[in-house]
Amino acid sequence: MGKTIIEKILSKHAGKSLEAEDVGICKVDYCFSQDGTTSLVLDSIQKAHGKLITPKKYSMFIDHSSPSPNLGVSRIHSRMRSFTKKNKNSIYDVGCGISHQLVLESGIAYPGALILGADSHTSTAGALGVAAFGVGSTDLAIALMTGKNWFKVPQTLKIIIKGKLPKGVYSKDVILYIIHKLGANGATYKSVEFSGNTIDKMSFDARCTITNMTIEFGAKCGFIAPDKVTFDYLKKYKIKKGNPTYSDNDCKYEKIIEFDVSRLTPYLAKPHTVDNGAPVASLAGTKINQAFLGTCTNGRLEDLEIAAKMLKSKRIDKDTKLFIAPASREIFLRSLEKGFIRVFMEAGAVVLPVGCGPCVGTHQGVPADNEVTISTANRNFKGRMGNPKSYIYLASVATVVASAIKGAITDPRKYLK
Repeated sequence: MGKTIIEKILSKHAGKSLEAEDVGICKVDYCFSQDGTTSLVLDSIQKAHGKLITPKKYSMFIDHSSPSPNLGVSRIHSRMRSFTKKNKNSIYDVGCGISHQLVLESGIAYPGALILGADSHTSTAGALGVAAFGVGSTDLAIALMTGKNWFKVPQTLKIIIKGKLPKGVYSKDVILYIIHKLGANGATYKSVEFSGNTIDKMSFDARCTITNMTIEFGAKCGFIAPDKVTFDYLKKYKIKKGNPTYSDNDCKYEKIIEFDVSRLTPYLAKPHTVDNGAPVASLAGTKINQAFLGTCTNGRLEDLEIAAKMLKSKRIDKDTKLFIAPASREIFLRSLEKGFIRVFMEAGAVVLPVGCGPCVGTHQGVPADNEVTISTANRNFKGRMGNPKSYIYLASVATVVASAIKGAITDPRKYLK
């Protein structure tokens, strides 16, 4: 019997053959944490009287509350910097960008690797063929002190996506549609492999949106098997490490599900769950107060390019706020070179520092009571953006921008050339 991608990667890192449902002790290639989770990691290390076994395999990221919005967060940031100076691990400070994007740009992630992040959207790196697990801070601390951790090998769900994407439909629409159809618990503790001719034709940026939101229907990790798109990305960033891993033809999947997206229309998630999906057209005209473009889901260069093309020579609605936060310093600089930032400013948008921005609700763009936000983020539960009395819709970049122009939820196709 052949093996799936996750069975192969965990077997290699355990030094023995593992199958779905087995438990193995696996060596971990890299660990990272962010400013919302690092204090708990350091507390666990301190409580255990431990130390980093391999400091060069641990990075900290200041991205969730960046720059610091208050004294308490500033103390956390200061603690992270002090720990780094003492222990010689790396830190990506204010202005560098979001951990999940920087993991891809920096070479931390590479095909066949096993990485752990103290953040649930670590699964993003699966777009490179990485076994990327979001874990709790204590589990991360154990891996940092020992270089390994225990894993129960997930069953694998294979999702085949086929069909040419219609005008105005993007990878964000596709994953929101899939989550709506399968439900928030549709892949609980599963490894999900995405394939099909739709995936084959997606850019790397678009694929990251798919693997980023794998966690939103319960999965432990998500994969897109390495191909030319993957190798071109690795070459671009001069990442030479890696062991591209593929499922065997005779491997055992728990289930195989096919989706034909050739007739899909722009899609969104309604408050207050990600699986509360509906076509954008069915909500057209719903007034919004603010729009947000960014996050580890859709703050990449391709996303900003879509927005710039739509906003060129246009203005956002006078009663609507549009916040834009590039996912990394490199993305910001390239957007500046291409003229995107000027387009955003002239359209009336507010360009924020690189980082998570309003997504987690610790600062920047906290909505007032009963205000409605449409966002490219990955979660919309009550209080996600800092106010449990507000409402969050999730949608693609194009839908978010079209809605900001109109001041109400709008089908983006009317604004696309």
